[in-house]
Amino acid sequence: LEFRRVLFRSRAPQVNLLLDRPPTQIEVGGLFYEIDADFRTGIAFELLMLDEEFTETEKAARAMELYFPQIPDDEEEAMEKILWFYLCGREETNQEEKETEPAPKNIVYSYEYDAGSIYAAFLSQYGMDLVEIPFLHWWKFKALFHALDENLEFMKIMRYRAVDITKVPKEQKDFYRKMKQLYALPDNRTEEEKEQDFISSLSEGL
Repeated sequence: LEFRRVLFRSRAPQVNLLLDRPPTQIEVGGLFYEIDADFRTGIAFELLMLDEEFTETEKAARAMELYFPQIPDDEEEAMEKILWFYLCGREETNQEEKETEPAPKNIVYSYEYDAGSIYAAFLSQYGMDLVEIPFLHWWKFKALFHALDENLEFMKIMRYRAVDITKVPKEQKDFYRKMKQLYALPDNRTEEEKEQDFISSLSEGL
């Protein structure tokens, strides 16, 4: 199957979180299928795509099992919709649009290595215990994640990782260099770069 050729060929409806309920079903081949919309599934999907122990084909197969209680017959379109769902309803931009966009900010985090910090941040700001909460939609989780207060320890850690040492005052260089080393991640790609790698990874698996 040439998945890359048909990626995002059918435009899914846009959802406004202020007006609409985020989806728990997606349409594939004219039929609606239940999808596991919990934030834990979104995190598991991202970690799966980063796991080098699996081949691209295995990742695609596991992603289908992760999201769908009943796997659709049209797996090609189903993978397309999984990516749409993971991107919170955003469409993939074409190459010309990408070339005109500014380079993404180097804000890096890891759901694996920062799990404790993310848990503490949600508990501190929202009073939300991510361990105990039975369900939180992935799209809501992402909205809350991106609205975390800059004074939280997790956000400070992200800034340390993102800072450009060449642009800070000379007297602060040693401090930020130490912080970048202290909080360095094995995978330092930006969120945008991860998303593009996920798309490429899945397209090669089908």
